[in-house]
Amino acid sequence: MRPYPREYFQRYDESDDSLFYQTPRKVVHIDDRAILLLKAYYATVLPRGAVLLDLMSSWRSHYPDDLQPQRVYAHGMNAEEMADNPQIDEYIVQNLNRNQSLPYASDFFDGVTCAVSVQYLIKPVEVFREVNRVLKPGGRFIVSFSNRCFPTKAIAAWLSMTDMQHVALVVDYFQRAGGYTDITTDLHTTGGHDPLFIVTGRKA
Repeated sequence: MRPYPREYFQRYDESDDSLFYQTPRKVVHIDDRAILLLKAYYATVLPRGAVLLDLMSSWRSHYPDDLQPQRVYAHGMNAEEMADNPQIDEYIVQNLNRNQSLPYASDFFDGVTCAVSVQYLIKPVEVFREVNRVLKPGGRFIVSFSNRCFPTKAIAAWLSMTDMQHVALVVDYFQRAGGYTDITTDLHTTGGHDPLFIVTGRKA
């Protein structure tokens, strides 16, 4: 498998990500319909009473109210945002573009979610590989995204691609990382609302 061109992961703003994310942004990045669709998807694939990791999290995780996880860990770039998230029990601040190693034991999580943030990763394959390590066998990594982003921090490849090419790219991240099976896509593109695209892989 040929490596990605280096230009794929260049960004307009190459300054330290911590500067960009130091100001809390307590807004949602998809509309209400897309949030409901994402919650419904989580309800179908995440087990109740699970130990979860919300990767690249913010002040909302969009888990359904009746999921009742045992514990939710979160990773993100702004502590104030995550402290205001009522579904998070414990969080860390970490820049995955600098350090892809997660401070959790192997085979620890029943599920990992990453909502509307995958477009900002400059080392996505390494991150997907690390997520696979911390997932329990059979656990799912659920990556969701729409057509919105902060363009100065999104990678060049993302900005140049169509929605369906984004889906194919995230599928490719799973495949290159290895260790995943049952990679599936779920697409919602009804006009008048934010589209929602979900790519999920299960740890083999």
